[in-house]
Amino acid sequence: MGIIKAGAPSIGRDPIDQNIWYYNGTPAATAFVGLDYVLPNFTNFTEPDLVVAGPNFGTNLGAFLYTLSGTAGYTYASVGRGYPAIAFSGGKSEQRSYQWINKTTASGHPDPATIQAQLAVKVVQALVKNTKRGERLLPLGYGISVNTPFITSLTNDSCVDPTFVQTRLTGGADYDVAVFNQTSGLFRYENIVPAGGNVCINGDCNLPGETEVLSSGCKASISVFTVDYDAPVGKAQEDVRHKFKGIVKEEEKGHYVRRHDAEDESRREWSARWNL
Repeated sequence: MGIIKAGAPSIGRDPIDQNIWYYNGTPAATAFVGLDYVLPNFTNFTEPDLVVAGPNFGTNLGAFLYTLSGTAGYTYASVGRGYPAIAFSGGKSEQRSYQWINKTTASGHPDPATIQAQLAVKVVQALVKNTKRGERLLPLGYGISVNTPFITSLTNDSCVDPTFVQTRLTGGADYDVAVFNQTSGLFRYENIVPAGGNVCINGDCNLPGETEVLSSGCKASISVFTVDYDAPVGKAQEDVRHKFKGIVKEEEKGHYVRRHDAEDESRREWSARWNL
């Protein structure tokens, strides 16, 4: 958009708003630069209560886009560092400069970009309101992925106030396949809905998939995820581990830091930080 000129340093402040920083790097790297450089050196606090990514221009629905999206990557990288975080992704509207955002539209409602921002604020305010003072906004290792629909306010009011629905990442979610064009010799991608990417292993299997929810009308999804990617304890995991019985051995208990020990240490750290 011409805000940062060619040849500018890789990191710096927005020339219009000195409270905004930019960094020329991947989304996850940008999160770390913010946490490890900007906050401790240029603010009066070093530990954020919440990290917010987005709203992204375009939705990030399902587990495949969760692993592919820069917005999601920024979020789960922050969660892995121990900070509560939310990824916001909004249905694509007309891509424009921030200078072209309208105060009002032909429908009488705010610009789609403004509404997307308001929806993000609404979610954050609900999270803060329903968390006891002094408690973490989200449990350690947990994050939120929010997807909002295409906002129609530029032309009509058919979708300007979407209903939020509790969802899960899997369920009707797309993955890609490579399709080869014999004439051009090039590949393109097409979407499929594979069983492997939509099987319910963890979480509440009664919740609808976020992809299905957004395709069913003017609705927004709120999915809860964790960055603990281990398979759940049960017969399926036991069967898989049994296949390697001849080449592996059980580690001695206590040889490594056990997961609950790490969680207890984090709880003690947060309790001390907030004087709980």
